[in-house]
Amino acid sequence: QVQLVESGGTSVQTGGSLNLTCIAPHSGDALKRHPMSWFRQTPGSEREVVATITHRNRTSYSAAVRGRFVISKDNGKHTVYPQMNDLKPEDSGVYYCKSNPSSPTNWTWGSGTQVTVET
Repeated sequence: QVQLVESGGTSVQTGGSLNLTCIAPHSGDALKRHPMSWFRQTPGSEREVVATITHRNRTSYSAAVRGRFVISKDNGKHTVYPQMNDLKPEDSGVYYCKSNPSSPTNWTWGSGTQVTVET
């Protein structure tokens, strides 16, 4: 079963930038076969998709982050990245990566990584 490990979250000031990392060791060619997404979860809310990259490297973003976030991946390193720019307080939350809901898998959610954007 694919395991996912997110890292890179921290506290930043409004307008700052941050790069997160999601590593899926021992995932074989899973990142080549499934679209991968970054999700954000805030207290009391469901996880929401903020960025997706397909196996053909096509990207899509939620309206809230479009133009500020860039998702990419390195299949050889089994890693998915979001580059997060011009951060806003509403970007705060716990960020997770996983296969996009359009391509369901039985992968277990990782622990996520906390991002806090301070005013």
